[in-house]
Amino acid sequence: MDQEQLRGLLEQVYSGAVDVEAALERIRHLPFEDLGYAKLDHHRSLRHGLTEVVFGKGKTPDQIAAIAGRLLEKSQNLLITRADESIAARLKATFPETEYFALSGAVRVWRDRTIRGKGKLAVVCAGTSDIPVAEEAQVTAETMGNEVDSIYDIGVAGIHRLIASSERLMQARVIVVAAGMEGALPSAVGGMVSVPVIAVPTSVGYGASFNGLAALLGMLNSCASNVTVVNIDNGFGAGYVASLINRL
Repeated sequence: MDQEQLRGLLEQVYSGAVDVEAALERIRHLPFEDLGYAKLDHHRSLRHGLTEVVFGKGKTPDQIAAIAGRLLEKSQNLLITRADESIAARLKATFPETEYFALSGAVRVWRDRTIRGKGKLAVVCAGTSDIPVAEEAQVTAETMGNEVDSIYDIGVAGIHRLIASSERLMQARVIVVAAGMEGALPSAVGGMVSVPVIAVPTSVGYGASFNGLAALLGMLNSCASNVTVVNIDNGFGAGYVASLINRL
């Protein structure tokens, strides 16, 4: 239940369209609902403006199906990250509109497609190998109510590709940049634009990249002042924070 839904319910109680007992039943599980193995935070959207997201790895299909069903009773949209095809198929049997993004492992039910962001959000990645992380950011930002422009494979090894995308980058209000190897792309993008750049180091690279640690350290040491950094491979976190910024 988000702020608009709660406000609507209170207005219905005030007008007499809904009695107090019925209203209490509808909000009985605020702030959370205990399923034993999970405590569902139905209050999340009231606090953050965004519904709770399910981390799929480590949960059984039965657990995720039960969690999804309860969340969708109170929310139009659902996002599950780091899931697999079996989880997607299980949800699709109950919710036919379920979408599965194989590269990133994201699963979503996207009923309310209202744009809530104040501007366009760009998701950029350095190489094709970085697309899974970029896709997670893209799906997250879209589900949270943003218009997303995805720009792939424009890393600094071919800087002309980045320059050719400069007009699209200038149109964005927030930019997410995923890169592995030495992690140079966010700094290059940050030097071109005047908006927040959220850098996502990926675990793509050869031995000395240390599974993304080299990219992480490079991004943390960026000389572009508008660059901030999330954890390695955390496309979800980048898309989520970008969505919050885009609502300010």
